[in-house]
Amino acid sequence: MAKLPSSHEPVATANAAAVTIAIGYVACAVFVVVAPDLSREITKALFHGIEISQFDGRTASMGSFVLGLISAAVGAWLVGFVFASLYTFFAKK
Repeated sequence: MAKLPSSHEPVATANAAAVTIAIGYVACAVFVVVAPDLSREITKALFHGIEISQFDGRTASMGSFVLGLISAAVGAWLVGFVFASLYTFFAKK
């Protein structure tokens, strides 16, 4: 079994997290456009059966897509940076 690294480079980890989330966000948006009914059912299942039919995906705009993409990527970058910093801190103890 390979030995795990004792540290993570915070910026590299943050960049990887942001790009990963951005790819997932775009894939999800495409899935919503291609299969709206199925995506609605999957979302309902993920939220423990909460009725989400009142949320109409047809009102989404390119602006809301870009805002969501940027928000998700920035949030993931921050989480990745904090994760890598804490990982390195605790690995040294």
